Amino acid sequence: METILNPVYLDESNQNEMNSISNAKSHIIVENLNIHIQDNHVLKNICLAIPNKKITCIIGPSGCGKTTLLRSFNRLHDDSTEVKITGKLFVDDENIYAKETEVTHIRKKMGLLAQRPCSLPMSIFDNVAYGPRIHGVRGRRKLYKIARHQLMAVGLWEEVKDRLKSPASRLSIGQQQRLCLARGLAVEPEIILGDEATSSLDPISSRTIEELFVSLKDKYTIVLVTHTLRQAKRIADYVAFMYMGQLIEFGTADQVFNHPKEQLTKEYIEGGFS
Repeated sequence: METILNPVYLDESNQNEMNSISNAKSHIIVENLNIHIQDNHVLKNICLAIPNKKITCIIGPSGCGKTTLLRSFNRLHDDSTEVKITGKLFVDDENIYAKETEVTHIRKKMGLLAQRPCSLPMSIFDNVAYGPRIHGVRGRRKLYKIARHQLMAVGLWEEVKDRLKSPASRLSIGQQQRLCLARGLAVEPEIILGDEATSSLDPISSRTIEELFVSLKDKYTIVLVTHTLRQAKRIADYVAFMYMGQLIEFGTADQVFNHPKEQLTKEYIEGGFS
């Protein structure tokens, strides 16, 4: 028999907390989201409101559904016939899983930073210009302006301005991750998604990416999956703790880390399991 834990927002106080976040302005609102992959019930009745222009970190042990939840935000499960999704997920008040929803404009709203840098097999400049070109931007001067602006935004311009025609693959791993972030920002998204975006980087590069996220949250809603509690403590405004496909607790970083409401959350934060 499948074990169902006490879900977050079960009591009135937690429901009021979710409502207050929703009313304040949420970029993403998840209502009773369930995801089955073949016979595996991966996400179970997820209800969550992601605050606008804040950093929300999704934490939890391996296999708890963090990445599955993140990938649902821009419908990256669409290509798999083994995945069944029920429930609602609103981005800017539009249910992205409604039958009439056109997925391209939803994905354009979101920049995704993967676990490992995925630079395209082309020059540094063309990596950043790739998205704008797909969306109809023409003219070398206009594309150069976009590339310069976004490379400056991720702190990479001074390092690459004299070799924009060089292959992106010649950059260090940390530089490639910043390039991927610049490429994502070049299509002018509203939301940045990160799936353990610093896990393959050295400590200095990881801290650089963290600082970039903090500097960007004034303009973007940022949602990050992280397996590193120290990272979440450093940069998160809000934290969602997941376990066995369920959302156990959600709140401000201070509340979740320092005053957790659920015993399971407390045990995880104290290192009782990982």
